[in-house]
Amino acid sequence: MMGRAASVQASSGLQRPASLWHRLHIDPLLLLLLALVAGGGLIVLYSGADASMAAVRAQAIRFGVAFAALFIFAQLDPAVYRRWSPWLYVAGMAGLVAVLVVGVGAKGAQRWLALPGLPRFQPSEIMKLVVPMMAAWYLSRQYLPPRFRHVVIAVGLVLLPMGLIIQQPDLGTSLLVGAAGMFVVFFAGLSWKLITGFFALLGVAAPLMWHFVMRDYQKQRVLTLLDPQSDPLGAGWNIIQSTTAIGSGGWSGKGWLQGTQSHLEFLPESHTDFIVAVLAEEFGFLGLATLLAAYTLIILRCLYIAANAQDSFSRLLAGALTMTFFVYIVVNIGMVSGLLPVVGVPLPLISYGGTSIVTLMSAFGVLMAIHTHRRMITA
Repeated sequence: MMGRAASVQASSGLQRPASLWHRLHIDPLLLLLLALVAGGGLIVLYSGADASMAAVRAQAIRFGVAFAALFIFAQLDPAVYRRWSPWLYVAGMAGLVAVLVVGVGAKGAQRWLALPGLPRFQPSEIMKLVVPMMAAWYLSRQYLPPRFRHVVIAVGLVLLPMGLIIQQPDLGTSLLVGAAGMFVVFFAGLSWKLITGFFALLGVAAPLMWHFVMRDYQKQRVLTLLDPQSDPLGAGWNIIQSTTAIGSGGWSGKGWLQGTQSHLEFLPESHTDFIVAVLAEEFGFLGLATLLAAYTLIILRCLYIAANAQDSFSRLLAGALTMTFFVYIVVNIGMVSGLLPVVGVPLPLISYGGTSIVTLMSAFGVLMAIHTHRRMITA
């Protein structure tokens, strides 16, 4: 009887009423998890910035802007992103070229553009979103899994902006942009033969990159990773102090505002790239495990959204953006704990800074758009 009623209702074209959250194009569970991590990040930042309320207020304003960006990006139908992907890619490439020609330099790097009437910005940050969009746009137009020539073209679309970003120089951002694009290629359905060939090619290219691409300071970071004690008061200082802070936290930590490595100024960049060392020292293993658990829940929710996307473009893009967030976490914690070279990648939603937070939140807005703009399922 109930099955007959359901079939009659479905045939009449009636749809399940959308919730308020769905009409706002917001995923409440993902929004809650992001807000909890961001709130915890402000608590850690207060200690990492040496009890500076000014830094906390500035970061809170950045979070406000970032959550506003999330809401705006969530309102756009994924078809809009698919339609505009090629044009955004061309504009982004033009921005990267402009950075090399007329960009604004700071601390030995030329990464910013200062256009009249606009605040200074980094085109490379925008490419973290645009590159996976472009790769997803191209591959979603092909039969999947893609043929070899389609894979080559997609990889080329990823490598071009990577090469321009490396010239700024900005190895950390180039790796994140490359990871975002390559995850799209991977999720499109690569054969294990192609994956094996890619890693073999990477192994062959590594010595060439070392001699002809990597700059002296980048080489020094790799050498320092292998033996930080070779220059304990110079290049190895950051890793030695950060691992000391992490190890001294023990099981439950020394207590909030009680960290010695950061407050006695042994730990450099304690409120930006190395803030996870502050968290580990003051909140211990339990605090770090809690943060990792929250990150895991965010990733699982995003993977659920990707798995339930209704077209190839949305699935590829959602999966790539999710795994890019994962790479952020792995690279930052890996470099602070001495497992990876220091490349200047912030800890998501925790490290002090504005541009990366807005970019990340925009990506989560795209994920929410993919989830909430699905066609309504009939009852």
